[in-house]
Amino acid sequence: QVQLVESGGGLVQAGGSLRLTCKAPRNIFSVFSASDMGWYRQPPGKERELVATISSARNINYADSVKGRFTISRDNSNKKVYLQMNSLKPEDTAIYYCWQARQNAGTYWGQGIQVTVSP
Repeated sequence: QVQLVESGGGLVQAGGSLRLTCKAPRNIFSVFSASDMGWYRQPPGKERELVATISSARNINYADSVKGRFTISRDNSNKKVYLQMNSLKPEDTAIYYCWQARQNAGTYWGQGIQVTVSP
């Protein structure tokens, strides 16, 4: 059963913006709000890497490569987490995955969504 659903990916020119959304339709509010959430990505031919995380207490962590360009946020009432990506670069091209770490209940991944940044 799909726990996390990503949307908002696509093709954009360098310098452009995209906003990714991850929703957790099967989560109840208390589970989602107590979870740490985040985004990872897997560039072509490379390992999956952290992009940004936001804890249940809204502590935020970014990869150095996206600091100042990407913003992660969450909306607990709607069980969503967002990744606003500005000033996109070709090296941001990757499959982006939503990630959830539930309190005492393991981690979950979305199916991934493609982001392609053309030069």
